[in-house]
Amino acid sequence: MSLERRLCLVYAAILLAVAAINYIPGLTDDSGLAFGIFALDPFDDALHLASAIWAFLAGLIANRPARIFLLIFGAAYLGDGIFGLFTGWGFLDFAIFTNPSLGPSFAFPRIAANLPHIGLGAIALAAGVWTTRRP
Repeated sequence: MSLERRLCLVYAAILLAVAAINYIPGLTDDSGLAFGIFALDPFDDALHLASAIWAFLAGLIANRPARIFLLIFGAAYLGDGIFGLFTGWGFLDFAIFTNPSLGPSFAFPRIAANLPHIGLGAIALAAGVWTTRRP
């Protein structure tokens, strides 16, 4: 199995775990914040679950669907995390369309809330680009 397909299966597992965070006792505080940093609503859970299914299927099918997943998912999640740093809201859950901008912030809570999307997105995008250029 190729690197990109294995990476898609890893992403599927990570995204399934993220979708389950709200439903595992002790991972959210009394305010509903996961790890005391960010809130995940049912729409976020559905987005993560759909992404996990997409990653899983891409990883099972072939190299090309796996690369496409890594490129599109990577760009979308990286962009969402960057938007979060500059506006306080992401676009994947349509929050930038329903909430006023909070302005840019590089304070720890904002970085911590957006780092998962930035990190996962950057790794996926880099892997997608690298595997596309690989002979």
